[in-house]
Amino acid sequence: MKVGKLPTSLLKEVVFSELTNRSEEVLVRPSTGEDCAVLDFDKYVCVLSTDPITGAVEDIGKLAVHISCNDVASNGLQPIGIMLTILAPTNTTKEDIRQVMVDANKAATSIGVEIIGGHTEITDAVNRMVISTTAIGKQLKSKMILTKGAKAGDIVVMTKHAAIEGASIIAKDYYHRLKGKMNDTQINNAIAFSDQLSVVKEGVIAGEFGVNSMHDATEGGVLGALWELAEASKLGIEVDIERIPIKAETKAICEIMDINPYRLISSGVMIITVDEEKAQDLIEILEKEGVEATRIGKILKENRLIKQAGKTTNMEEPDTDELYKVIEGHK
Repeated sequence: MKVGKLPTSLLKEVVFSELTNRSEEVLVRPSTGEDCAVLDFDKYVCVLSTDPITGAVEDIGKLAVHISCNDVASNGLQPIGIMLTILAPTNTTKEDIRQVMVDANKAATSIGVEIIGGHTEITDAVNRMVISTTAIGKQLKSKMILTKGAKAGDIVVMTKHAAIEGASIIAKDYYHRLKGKMNDTQINNAIAFSDQLSVVKEGVIAGEFGVNSMHDATEGGVLGALWELAEASKLGIEVDIERIPIKAETKAICEIMDINPYRLISSGVMIITVDEEKAQDLIEILEKEGVEATRIGKILKENRLIKQAGKTTNMEEPDTDELYKVIEGHK
């Protein structure tokens, strides 16, 4: 099988199909595009999301915190706590573990989340460090926002710029491959994209504003997130790819590595759908709070389309994230 998360079709066939037991307290259970489980706690709900970090070497403590907290923020709320599990190979040092915890604590502090538990283990089952986190949040049931909540006619708004996480990982982990083809300033700018990985701020703002759906862009990049949002909502989507913001540093990295920036892991980007008449107000509020926001498309009743250079093509189901092509090519 290919490296990376399972394609949607395979998830449905071999994972979701095997989940048969049901509890009445579960309001949201596994499905395409829904990265959080939601449990009924009377007038409140408990929102949980879990994710591993497998595609990065540097800053994995930081990445691990943000990736799960971003999922919870996609439901429009501030995460409360996070559980963190570290599986480290046998050549790991005490200082390696310490650095992971320093980075994780710094990231958690920056978004007001407490690391409330987890597990740390040295094991020969892995050949490099793997971190898995579970983020937990609490929300009024009446304010739940789900990926599947998009409506036909909604405007699609994207925050920040494409491939934030992927460009940062490649710039840091493959610095010597880029050096000589990009100058140090460009590479360091890309590395610094990791300071933009959290979408908690925009998730909370959009939740309070009242949007119809949200989905953070992780594996599969911006196009993958757009497809998953449409799939979750059982609707179509049209995106103008030329409106998707992308930094010059990201373009340069992707050209050197021969990968597609729109399908490169993009933690730090939130995809939001909102009623057309409210879209500009949302964009202005986000930008007033220092969050770049761009209108990139609309939700359709059917068909998933990409507009580019005056042509319209069908949007394809997400495949292996472009980051894994880089990793596989440098083993």
